[in-house]
Amino acid sequence: MEHFHEKMMKRAIILAKRGIGRTAPNPAVGCVVVKDGTVVGEGWHKKAGTPHAEVHALRQAGERARGAEVYVTLEPCAHFGKTPPCADALIAADVSRVHVGMVDPNPKVCGKGVAKLRSAGIEVVVSLLEEDCRLLNEPFIKHVTTGLPFVILKSAMTLDGKTATADRDSKWITSDKSREYVHKLRAKLDAIMVGVGTVLADDPQLTSRIPGGRDPLRVIVDSSLRIPLAAQVLHLDSMAKTVIATVSDDEDRIARITDSGAEVLCCRKRSGRVDLHDLLAKLGGLGVQSLLLEGGGELAGEALRRGLIDKCMFFYAPKLVGGEGLGPFAGKGVGLMADAFSLKNISISRQGEDILVQGYPENPCLQV
Repeated sequence: MEHFHEKMMKRAIILAKRGIGRTAPNPAVGCVVVKDGTVVGEGWHKKAGTPHAEVHALRQAGERARGAEVYVTLEPCAHFGKTPPCADALIAADVSRVHVGMVDPNPKVCGKGVAKLRSAGIEVVVSLLEEDCRLLNEPFIKHVTTGLPFVILKSAMTLDGKTATADRDSKWITSDKSREYVHKLRAKLDAIMVGVGTVLADDPQLTSRIPGGRDPLRVIVDSSLRIPLAAQVLHLDSMAKTVIATVSDDEDRIARITDSGAEVLCCRKRSGRVDLHDLLAKLGGLGVQSLLLEGGGELAGEALRRGLIDKCMFFYAPKLVGGEGLGPFAGKGVGLMADAFSLKNISISRQGEDILVQGYPENPCLQV
C-alpha cells in the first residue's frame, strides 16, 4: 500500500510542475483524488488568483470525492486570500483522508490547514515524499521564510573551465539544445540578473525566446551607471521590466535611463559597489521569488563569496580553449583546497553533446 501512496503523490508532483512559472507569488501545487484505488480527480494550480489544485481535482471528482483519499503536494490553505480556503473545500467534499507532501512554511498556513482538517474528523498523513515536494517550490520556500529570492547561478563553459577566450569571445560555447533549455528556464523564473560588464561585452536581450515564453524581470547590476543608452535591454518590446541596480546618485544619468523606460533601483553601497544582499532583499520585497544569475565573473564571484547562491547549473561543452581564457568566478578565491566550496545533491544529465551538472553550495559564506 505504501508503494501506491507514493505513486499517487508522484502523480500529484507531475501535475504541480505544469504550473511552475505561472503561480507566483503562490506555490506550485498538484492534487489527486482517489476512490477505491482509482483516480477520480486531478488538478494543479494553474495561475495566481485562480482556483487552487484541490478545487480543480474536487470539481473533476464530483460526488465521487465523498469518502475518497486525497494526495496534495503542499498543505491545503486554511485562510482566505484571492480564493477561499482549500481546507474548507476538502471538508465540504467529505473526503476521508488527506496525504500531504509537506507542511506549508508560510506563517499564514503553517500547520493550520492540517489542524482544520483533523478537527473536522478527516485523517491527515503528513510528509509523503517530502523532499520531492520541497524541490517543487524551492523559490517559494526561500522567499516566504527569508524574504530573499532563490538564486540559481547558470554558467556555460568548456571542459577546461573557460566561459570565454582570452579575447572575451563566448559565442557560442554550448549547443542549441542547451541554450533552448536555458530559455525555457528563463520563462519559469521571476528575474534574470547580469553585471553591466556582460551588457558592455555582449549587449544581450535577456529574454525568453521560445513560443509563448514569459520574459523574466531583467536586472542589471551597474554600480556607476555605465550602461549604454542604446543597450538592447533598454529598448525591448517586452511585458517584463528592466531594472538597473546602482549606488550612483548621478541625477542626470538616472533621468536618461528612466526616460528609456527602465527603472533605477538605488542600493546600499559595499566596497564602492552595489551590496548584493541589499539588492536581493529589495528584489524580494518586490515579490521576486526566483532569480537566474547569468553573468559575469565579478558578479558571480561576489555572490559565491557571500553565500548568496542557492543552486548552481554548470553546462559543460566538449571543447577545450586552453591558455588564459576566462572562468565563471572572478575576484579572490579560497587559498586552501580545504576551504573550497562544495556542492551537495549533485545531478548530472546530458543536453545534446553538453553535460549539465547541478548542485547546491553547502559551505557557509566567507563574508557577512
